[in-house]
Amino acid sequence: MNPSDIPPDAAIHETLGDPRLQTAIYTATQRLIDHRKKAVAADALPAYQDLRALAHRIKRHTIEHLDYYLELVESQVAARGGKVVFCEDANEVADFVLNLAKEKGERLIVKSKSMTTEEVHLNDRLESHQLEAVETDLGEYLLQLAHQRPYHIVAPALHMTRYDVADVLTKNLGVEREVEPEKQTKIARATLREKFLEAGIGITGANFVVAGSGAVVVVENEGNARLSSSAPRIHIAIAGIEKLIPSAKDLAVFLKLLGRSATGQPLTVYTSFLSGPRRENEPDGPKEFYLVLLDGGRTKLLADPGKRESLFCIRCGACLNHCPVYRKIGGHNYPWVYSGPIGAIITPQFHGIGKDPWLPFASSLCGACAEVCPVKIDIPKVLLKLRFEVTASGAKGPGERKAFSLWAAIMARPKLFSLFGAIAAHFAPRPKNGAWIRKLSWPMNLAPLAAWLSQRDLPPPAAQSFRSQWKSRKAAR
Repeated sequence: MNPSDIPPDAAIHETLGDPRLQTAIYTATQRLIDHRKKAVAADALPAYQDLRALAHRIKRHTIEHLDYYLELVESQVAARGGKVVFCEDANEVADFVLNLAKEKGERLIVKSKSMTTEEVHLNDRLESHQLEAVETDLGEYLLQLAHQRPYHIVAPALHMTRYDVADVLTKNLGVEREVEPEKQTKIARATLREKFLEAGIGITGANFVVAGSGAVVVVENEGNARLSSSAPRIHIAIAGIEKLIPSAKDLAVFLKLLGRSATGQPLTVYTSFLSGPRRENEPDGPKEFYLVLLDGGRTKLLADPGKRESLFCIRCGACLNHCPVYRKIGGHNYPWVYSGPIGAIITPQFHGIGKDPWLPFASSLCGACAEVCPVKIDIPKVLLKLRFEVTASGAKGPGERKAFSLWAAIMARPKLFSLFGAIAAHFAPRPKNGAWIRKLSWPMNLAPLAAWLSQRDLPPPAAQSFRSQWKSRKAAR
């Protein structure tokens, strides 16, 4: 069964009840947490907190003057022989790629890792028109073979063990089952190298787009993005409009933060600056270059100054690694390609709060995400704003509103509060081991609460309330 076919509650319970998957998630995220901690420590990067504050200011300035920088990048790319294509939604992105491939007579496309192309479901559209689009990042390639979406922003196949990878490769490539990661990599590389040589179009994402020079900056560790952008004769870079930064000097700030926050590296293995098609005196590179800039709901966020900082995200994944909710339910239980805390704030804003009203509430508000965000997005603050909007819209349903109205009425009336407290104290069970709530029988619609309580409990109410004890002590005096 495809994960998308499982009801959310059932899928979450399936993840919680899978010890192998729980171990895989915790092991991978803890490794990333440890690497990041060392990379941003005071002895490794003394100016880390200053860089975070500076990155926040740069992003805020860029987003607040986005119209200016969009015009600037368009002129700079054109001056270097490329073309900028502005797309309002996913359909326009896919239509552009399809029409270009048809015009140029190309049938094979190689792609490097790009959350933006995942966002617009580009592979599905291309395949429906009999075009072959091949993911060349190893993790993304495995997910494409397995027909799954990314589990994590940075480590898309984080949930797969080497035994899962062996099964995927054997089933889809017909090779002998191999469980050694090095040999698995060689198997995938042998297939992908042929695709690089045959493809006429290469598609990449963009970690940053430098408006002042028109350069697309791609950071990676495998080298597949560099091949995807240089081996085919046509290179298409697809990015959200929020990826713009003003100048190359600003880029230095973000490069010091991105690798450290994502994987704990001071700098990724490959950092490519792509500025249009190859020049006359250059031996390699694409003959044609297109920069596709997607709105996809981003301009809607600009209207609210309190929430537009959601667009500051540089997709490092640090908030996912540190989020206790993500580390329990995993990436596939979030409704869209963006998971974890950042997904919880941008998905409702892009799609509307009525579609998945539970999402802003899938957080403990512990604040770990804000503490590690390299551009200082105050994610808990945005979550609270979204929760208010969900509640005000009535999307949570009449039952919950009535329950909270009753709770508010009781809490506002001391005598009523005392009465209900006394009733609860009188009838509450008192087992010897102290655990009582987790042993109650919960209806199916409260199954998530039961799962949460399976790991914790509340003490039973005291036989005598504090108020009654206080009255007794006063009377005894």
